[in-house]
Amino acid sequence: MKNKQKPAPSGLILFHKPPGITSFDALRDIKRELGTGKVGHTGTLDKFAEGLLLVLTGRALKLSKWFTHCGKQYEGTICFGTETDTLDPEGSPIASAPVPSREAVEQVLPQFTGEILQAPPAYSAIHIDGKRASVLARRGEIREMRKRPVTIHALELRSWEPPFAKIFVHCSGGTYIRSLARDIALAAGSRAHLTALVRTQVAGFKLGIPGPRSPVPSTFYPLRLTPYLFRTLGLPCLEITPDDAKQIIHGKPLAPILAKAPQELLCGDKTAAALFSDNTFIAIIEQKNNKWTYGYVYARN
Repeated sequence: MKNKQKPAPSGLILFHKPPGITSFDALRDIKRELGTGKVGHTGTLDKFAEGLLLVLTGRALKLSKWFTHCGKQYEGTICFGTETDTLDPEGSPIASAPVPSREAVEQVLPQFTGEILQAPPAYSAIHIDGKRASVLARRGEIREMRKRPVTIHALELRSWEPPFAKIFVHCSGGTYIRSLARDIALAAGSRAHLTALVRTQVAGFKLGIPGPRSPVPSTFYPLRLTPYLFRTLGLPCLEITPDDAKQIIHGKPLAPILAKAPQELLCGDKTAAALFSDNTFIAIIEQKNNKWTYGYVYARN
């Protein structure tokens, strides 16, 4: 009788991706150590960039949608004077213009705070007609990239050593810092590309500072899905009884169970919440049309 293969460990890994490799390739060592292909990141970092990747493993992969759209913070270096086709140091120059003054750059920054419309780079992972934009661009099929709304919560010029400028950006998920560098330069009467980028924070998870009693492991064993981790995502956490946990696992109606919960945790603009029983993660629930429904039941019979 064959031995059953152990299930892949489930949880969250806070991983510092180095520059020079793709986000996909960065997961190879994790997959090898865990002995599973059930590993995925929740937000791509460009090959030239480095910084924090939130990596989910095992059954936790089904939680990706609640990790993907979190706010992020970056430190980037813009090189003014030359724009490349990829908007990063790996591309070929396609345009040049004089380097602007610091005053000109600072003057246009307020245009890029708050909710703005941004055109993603032609070389990006966005899908057009079922194909990645980057694949089409490498074939010479440059498509017009539709602008879409993103939110820039904070944008600061941290240093100025022409032609280089270092910026800090706190933005919504889906924001391209390469596009932001391009657009800042155009508004200042110049052209530019990004030469370096570090993602320093995702939601409340900080690069090198993962939080109390949750150090980045020296191996790649995933962190448990605790209330702390979900609160870091900005999700309320509800403690339910073991009997109610069994009801959740069997897909019973939510309303009677949630009626016992502190209602202040479920009101307002909350769109999701995490359910725990004896500090064991049970499920994610979502609010749609003012009604709480099942998102993903993590616990098993």
